[in-house]
Amino acid sequence: MTPEEIVAFAEGLARVSAAGGSPKAFANHLAERIDAAVLVEDAEWKHVATAGGGAEIPVSLRDVLDAQHPPVHDVHRLRNGRTGLALPIFVGEEHLGWLAAFGGKAGAFEYAIRLTASAIGVELSREQGGRLGRRRTFWERLLSRTYHDAAALRDDAAARGIRPAPQYVVVCLEFEFSDETHAAAEQTQLRTIAIESLRSTDGDVGFLERSATLFVVVPAPREIDAANVRTAATLLPRTLAKRGVATRVAGGVGEAAPALNAAQSAEQAEAAMIIGRRIYGSGSVIAYDALGAYPLLMQGARPEELRGFAQRALAALRAYDEKHQTELERTLKLYLAVGENVKTAAAELNVHRHTVFYRLRQIAEITGCSLESPHDQLTLRMAIAIDALSE
Repeated sequence: MTPEEIVAFAEGLARVSAAGGSPKAFANHLAERIDAAVLVEDAEWKHVATAGGGAEIPVSLRDVLDAQHPPVHDVHRLRNGRTGLALPIFVGEEHLGWLAAFGGKAGAFEYAIRLTASAIGVELSREQGGRLGRRRTFWERLLSRTYHDAAALRDDAAARGIRPAPQYVVVCLEFEFSDETHAAAEQTQLRTIAIESLRSTDGDVGFLERSATLFVVVPAPREIDAANVRTAATLLPRTLAKRGVATRVAGGVGEAAPALNAAQSAEQAEAAMIIGRRIYGSGSVIAYDALGAYPLLMQGARPEELRGFAQRALAALRAYDEKHQTELERTLKLYLAVGENVKTAAAELNVHRHTVFYRLRQIAEITGCSLESPHDQLTLRMAIAIDALSE
């Protein structure tokens, strides 16, 4: 390689690092540049990443490598008829794994292989917490929108021993300790209870702590799974009380989102926690989709988001009316328009006032909103107003 080619290759590694820098991404960069098959293994001879083609990748480098123990800081030739180069990955004097390139051209790109091994070493050194550290890095990347496509997400998850789910629900929790001197011990106990309450059989559950906030990333491949997560999370304060834990918890639950967009669920969960604490006080965990209009008022919304909110809020009533040929949506709009006066609404609808009372009970059951609650009324009134403006 010429000096200019080496510089260009190093600049490419820097771009990969800036974009998240997984071992898979570095391996892909090397494989594309040298047109060879690339293998990254950890210090225990387990595959971390593969890339490229044109040559068969062995089950393990251990089968084709004469390596000293501990390995030396130098390029290793391959045996058993293999062509290519292997290089141990070091950070200081700590051996973290191996990088190998297979094929007859690999020997001409020793500098590229060395640079790639160094970049991967830096990446792996960020995960010095061992297996837990490697897994934590995945959840951090997932909630930071690092992955740009599903393939990169799956590859990085597999390299870290994580079974990814097609979609997730994120729960955001903050614990309010009465005695800060015992906070560390209580935090461990509370995390254990959260793990038990939010465990899943459909994939690995992720935990990520940011300052005083704990984010729990729960697999929810089906709507029933998302509903179960919401129920378990909102019941967490009661669960703590039953376990004899005096610590109060505030939290929020995001909506189910595809894995690549899990960050949106996390943002919704944090917003729900903040709004719930302001509206209902501390000591509760609130689902984002149960807050109605409040997220729109707090965060602002584009016209399409407003229309989507109105459609979701009124969808159940419209579906019921269409199926049963009733007038629940019309009854609700008229009831609110006449100042919640049942007698006036009955006269306008040309029905008995008992019919209006019955319809109002139906509306509450179908929408899940209490017409006596100012918060729920705000949601319905805003939905009706937005719907009228959208016609």
